[in-house]
Amino acid sequence: MEEVDSVLVDNVKSFASGGFGGICAVLTGHPFDLVKVRLQTGLYNSSIECVKQTLVKDGPRGLYRGVLPPLIGVTPMFAVSFWGYDMGKKIVAGYTGKSTSDFTIGEISTAGFISAVPTTLVAAPFERVKVMMQVQSGAKKSMASVVGEMYRTGGIKSIFKGSAATLARDGPGSALYFATYEFLKQKLSKPGEDMSLLAISTAGGFAGVSMWLGVFPIDTIKSKQQSSNVSVSIVQTTKNIYRSGGIKAFFPGVGPALARSFPANAATFVGVELARNFLDKTL
Repeated sequence: MEEVDSVLVDNVKSFASGGFGGICAVLTGHPFDLVKVRLQTGLYNSSIECVKQTLVKDGPRGLYRGVLPPLIGVTPMFAVSFWGYDMGKKIVAGYTGKSTSDFTIGEISTAGFISAVPTTLVAAPFERVKVMMQVQSGAKKSMASVVGEMYRTGGIKSIFKGSAATLARDGPGSALYFATYEFLKQKLSKPGEDMSLLAISTAGGFAGVSMWLGVFPIDTIKSKQQSSNVSVSIVQTTKNIYRSGGIKAFFPGVGPALARSFPANAATFVGVELARNFLDKTL
């Protein structure tokens, strides 16, 4: 019974610390994400134009348009992601017979990929709503009205549009994400000493950068697919993007994405580590 309680408490810690890290990530990175999505979907041609026009039309609050879906969705998404990562490590440990501290980069990457499977179930619908809110022009629609419009035009299937693209992005992305963090965490750690917040921020920031560099073209496909209520496959979306501008067309908004990824993911891992340390001491 004590073993069951211990597993339950450990799961709660992983879930809660991941959720707190998600809140930190959203509040830090949403303006960058908004610019990225608007460039990916063709609303603006440059980051500077996007920021200027957003401020003119909506003021500073406009940079946080569509923030509610990620706050509602990203918080449990990160909670599920970090819980899934811990589950992934346990699965890999059970298969290899190794302690998690002895994992190779490949084994860490495998655990990271596994974490994306449950995360997609949460991420896909909220990513869809977020993108649709971010590409609005004119009068701002509420989250409820956006969801209602999607449901009327395509039912539940419309709300989950882009799920396959989300998994295609988040599987390899999570593998890169956690492998980079664990590698740098090991390199920046001194034996017998706790990691400093600067070291955690550095490892987390570079984890975010490596993830986005690896999966950005897939993210562009996902954003394009999710920004329309017209049914279109991943293959057709990919062809349409390539026709519009070749390989370069898969990278609009890469600047804001990379600019966002370092501070947002630095904040994520600082939040996760602080929350986990607090929970380890109190539970």
